[in-house]
Amino acid sequence: MTMFTRWLTAITDTGIGRKLVVGAAGAALTGGLAAGPALAATDTIPQAAPTTAAAVTTDQPADKPAMDKLIPHGVQGKQSHIELTDEQRDNAKKIIEATKRNGMDERAAVIAIATALQESKLVNLGHLGARNDHDSQGLFQQRPSSGWGTVEQIRDPHYSTTAFLNGLKQVEGWRDMPLTQAAQKVQVSAYPFHYAQWETQAAELVADLWNTV
Repeated sequence: MTMFTRWLTAITDTGIGRKLVVGAAGAALTGGLAAGPALAATDTIPQAAPTTAAAVTTDQPADKPAMDKLIPHGVQGKQSHIELTDEQRDNAKKIIEATKRNGMDERAAVIAIATALQESKLVNLGHLGARNDHDSQGLFQQRPSSGWGTVEQIRDPHYSTTAFLNGLKQVEGWRDMPLTQAAQKVQVSAYPFHYAQWETQAAELVADLWNTV
């Protein structure tokens, strides 16, 4: 299996296996990804009006999602952590935006971000020529040749996240599974336990960003 470090030397730490996914179309393809899933604030509290000045308002910060909701089953194994650039953090926000648009909750966002941390380190990968593993691209290493969408679609974080979440929705009982098991049901990686190491950082990102997008 092609290791992640063979084709993206700037991103180290883990190996990325090629995958087999059963998408909404219900067809599985070998040698890579299968046909992908079909795509289908703050509170403002008014204050009492002063007698000699204009009325004013203050903002009350929204509470962060509770960690026991973000990590309901505990973490599995040693956890990894990387420093994120502004671009990587922005990609995490886009995953959260897409999760909300699809009517899914904070736990789904944690699973999606942890998966993207493993697959791309939250870098929106383009085609890397000889260093590329087949034609995998985007935040989730989805393949145009396997039915996930066009290159342009896959490299749109909102589209690629929706594709991943559509796969997750098909996994019966995903809410009751450890993160790495739920992610593996969608990605079917040769390294199924590698998703587990990103659960803490993914949960921290969702806690920080959920109420800001």
